[in-house]
Amino acid sequence: MDQNMTLEKRIAAELYSYQGRMSVFVDDLRGSTVEIGADEEFETASTIKAFILAVLYLQASRGRADLEEEITYEASQFVDGSGMLRALGVGAKLKVKDTATMMIICSDNIATNMIIDYLGLDTINACIRELGFGHTVLHNPLHFDRYDKLGTTTPRDYAALFAQVAKGALVSKEASAAMLGIFRQQHYNTMLTHDFPQFYLDCEETGEPELIWVASKSGSMNACRNDGGIIHTPYGEYVIVLMNKEFHDIIEYNDHPAMVYGARVSRMILDQILACEGKLYLK
Repeated sequence: MDQNMTLEKRIAAELYSYQGRMSVFVDDLRGSTVEIGADEEFETASTIKAFILAVLYLQASRGRADLEEEITYEASQFVDGSGMLRALGVGAKLKVKDTATMMIICSDNIATNMIIDYLGLDTINACIRELGFGHTVLHNPLHFDRYDKLGTTTPRDYAALFAQVAKGALVSKEASAAMLGIFRQQHYNTMLTHDFPQFYLDCEETGEPELIWVASKSGSMNACRNDGGIIHTPYGEYVIVLMNKEFHDIIEYNDHPAMVYGARVSRMILDQILACEGKLYLK
């Protein structure tokens, strides 16, 4: 019997039967991390939208973008997939901030193309590097009929983005707070929260204080299932990133093996954090 059943070994045991590859990065924001394949490169899918949001707020802080400016949905920006702007039709006008909010909270692909065009692809990549995310690239706008991949990142880069948001250090304290508010409205966090005690997530239904909340951005494409963000608990926040590839089933559904095993790992991390009162390890 293993007398040193570390958290990493427990995660490995949980994933033993998983027919795919999962990389994990957890940061308790108190000096301890869990890193499993943290520097492996992954297709971003929609997680790249979190980096685009950071670039938008960076450019706005410099006066090179205006969150209140109106931009127009153009025919060239149409793309299938997630979002609501398809229902509004070409010619719809939205404020830049509202467009970016839709890019995150309902992962709107058309809104994403609008923000990419507004900022410029080269500017986005230059700012991503400037912000310190050296292994993250936006390769193309979202046009699945033209391009095979959207972006590339690593679990470490993605966790660093959310750690900076949690610390109020991404662009500025004010920008971090604004981005946190947007990430908290994100609709698709099944991987992170599926196995959480639902009672503590839904204060509107229970009437109890909201003890656990999530600020996150997920992403799915044929080749990947990713999720990551900030988990708030009664003991403070921690950051978790789960990225999956090399699985066999490309169809997207809530009980996909990547989602099931991701949810188990996420709950394992939550239990560890709660048992150690906000830390990954007792010291």
